[in-house]
Amino acid sequence: MPNNTLVISNNKLVKEKLSTEFEIVFVEDTLLNTMERARALVHEGYILLTHPLSGSIKPNETPYKSIALEKRNGPVDLDSLMIVEQSIARTRSLLDDRNTPDWPENCLEDFRAIDFDLIKNALKG
Repeated sequence: MPNNTLVISNNKLVKEKLSTEFEIVFVEDTLLNTMERARALVHEGYILLTHPLSGSIKPNETPYKSIALEKRNGPVDLDSLMIVEQSIARTRSLLDDRNTPDWPENCLEDFRAIDFDLIKNALKG
């Protein structure tokens, strides 16, 4: 990953474990709001390095999402914008069908670990 990588995440495990290696923007909010913050950065010229819908868990099943972006000032990357917009639309559609369950803490720990593993492997792979 480029050394100008930024990770936007609502997962405290990502913040705790990766903040010494990468700049982390921690969002204390929903998965959808995390994607919307990533979209705002794309509008500023940042480029997506990981797909907002990475992994096999649907966005209405997990409350956590971490997205890597390359910090850049420049024109809007249309591919990144299209991907993040489609991801937000898909997430909204799934949430309209069924909200994310109110998971017990042991399940939340599992979802945090899965999201952490996905972003860690993407950043170091």
